[in-house]
Amino acid sequence: MTFSKAKYINIVFLMIVIFAAISFFSFSSVIDKNSIDNTPDEPYAPIVVLELFTSQGCSSCPPADKLLDKVKARNEENLFTLSYHVDYWDYIGWEDPFANPAFTEKQKYYNRKFSSKRIYTPQLVVNGDSHFVGSNVSDMNNAIIKYGASKVENSVVLKNVEASSNMISFDYLVHGALTGKQLKAVLVLDERVTNVKRGENRNRKLVNSNIVVTEKYKENLGSTGRLSISIPSLVKRGEKLQLIVLVENEEYKITGAAQSGLIDKS
Repeated sequence: MTFSKAKYINIVFLMIVIFAAISFFSFSSVIDKNSIDNTPDEPYAPIVVLELFTSQGCSSCPPADKLLDKVKARNEENLFTLSYHVDYWDYIGWEDPFANPAFTEKQKYYNRKFSSKRIYTPQLVVNGDSHFVGSNVSDMNNAIIKYGASKVENSVVLKNVEASSNMISFDYLVHGALTGKQLKAVLVLDERVTNVKRGENRNRKLVNSNIVVTEKYKENLGSTGRLSISIPSLVKRGEKLQLIVLVENEEYKITGAAQSGLIDKS
């Protein structure tokens, strides 16, 4: 009788141990699963977005325009080149046909962000995160190396890019965290030659490229969607455009980017 009771106790103890072990491993599996589910997205491939603030009325700007175009000619997938023509040089006597007061306001915002004491051209902003004089070759090369080695928070994929005579439409897919971010679609004119008749660059033939002609923002960003952007009337038939799509956070820091091939305006 004593032996049977002891045997019974051992069996009960063994069952308790087995149950505890099963519970422990099940709980551990839940923890592991939750850990995987809550792991933030891995950083995405680096991008280098170069935003040049320039003007046809500024005699210091053509070297910066040429440098940005030289960078573009490298045809690297992670390099994005945009020229924003500002309007505060127009008072000298030459109205830049690409100047937009909204671009001047954008530059002013950047300068407040960077605590810069003055607004100037040519100014180049990289990924909405740092800036330098746009004609400085050394600073340009260092920025491309630095940001070209830094992964970002988002990845953008463009599909079904379609163009008509006055509109470009596209599907987008954005990977990564989207809270507090917006999508910005930018139409960029590939190149135009202008004979400047007045101002600091009078009697010069300027070749401008990477010219931002319009932008469109989409807030309350979801991971997928379709967006259309109008082609402004200043773009001539047969000129080439490029669509660049950026993801920006609330401080205009660029966290993702994608670009299409060149599109002919019909």
